[in-house]
Amino acid sequence: MELFVFGPLAEAATFEAVTGRPPGGRPAWLPGHAMVGAPDAEPALVAQEGAAVEGLLVPPLTGAEAARLAAYGAALGHRGRAARVIPEGDAPRMARLQSPEAAPGAPAWDRSAWRAGQGARWAFMAGEIADHAPPLSPQSFARQSAMIAARASARCRAARAPAPATLRHDAAPQDAAWRLDAPLSGEFFKLATMRVSHRRFDGGRNEALPREVLVGVDAALVLPYDPARDRVLMVEQFRSGPMRRGAANPWSLEPVAGIVDAGETPQEAGLREAREEAGLDLGTLIPIFDGYPSPGASSDHFHCFLAIADLPQEESWRGGLPEEHEDLRLHAVPFERAMALAQSGEIDVIPMLAMLYWLAGQRARLRAEARGTVP
Repeated sequence: MELFVFGPLAEAATFEAVTGRPPGGRPAWLPGHAMVGAPDAEPALVAQEGAAVEGLLVPPLTGAEAARLAAYGAALGHRGRAARVIPEGDAPRMARLQSPEAAPGAPAWDRSAWRAGQGARWAFMAGEIADHAPPLSPQSFARQSAMIAARASARCRAARAPAPATLRHDAAPQDAAWRLDAPLSGEFFKLATMRVSHRRFDGGRNEALPREVLVGVDAALVLPYDPARDRVLMVEQFRSGPMRRGAANPWSLEPVAGIVDAGETPQEAGLREAREEAGLDLGTLIPIFDGYPSPGASSDHFHCFLAIADLPQEESWRGGLPEEHEDLRLHAVPFERAMALAQSGEIDVIPMLAMLYWLAGQRARLRAEARGTVP
């Protein structure tokens, strides 16, 4: 039986991300119904006399395509049924459709608002949802949706970012490709077991190489610096990565840092994290650099900033959000002591080291600007 899709699933990018194929359908309408729901959610269907839902009537799915659509629907609480639809220029017929249940009093679903909000990232979110086997339950999706949205936003940001190639290979779209070799695993982050193909420097091609990538997020890192007092702020917290490696001391000294949530810019995330972790209301952030801390094993991408701050407090203090189980200690230390900690190995977090060494090169200028003595 043909399939009637509407709302986000009628968008070509979303349909292909879910099923693995273009929709290849034709316009059709579901009479006597309307779409309702929040603009950042999948729409539900309600009976409404005189209304009609516009969508696409697409050919029947193969077994693998149907399984991916079922996984997508399971996470979003879809229920399937047959309904009478009217294809463009053709007689009415029965088709399959799926949708969530309508919440009481749900407003009319606004396609324009959805496109302005979730729309840009929904195809990436939908693809990740469909990649799960067994499917996510609605409860699991509710727990994971913020991270799924953050990962999708990171992919949108990566697609928009400049990709200069004055020395490295100037990549064309066909030069590299990947496909999942197993379902995604993990709750917070995801481990992707993939097959990767890419162009070789000798003009040949490596095909279907097995690779595992930790699918992380974009994060904003902020190093607060008080040029008048020549102090930097560091965050101390327990880290499970060093513990798992076997480090004798798994407490780390780091910059302020946190995930760039969906709908945020990296700058907005940095300012928010400074308030949440350290109680600092900062002004403008100064970009330092951004990039991949571990490109061979992770998709994490760090946006690093310096912030001019007022750091009068000499004693360490506690910070972080209790509801996120953050147990942080904040240290405002003289710059020279921070560099001594870097050189002794007590600071062993690479982004913190890189940001401190960047500051070392800019410190004289920043202090002169703070004193008003720049020529």
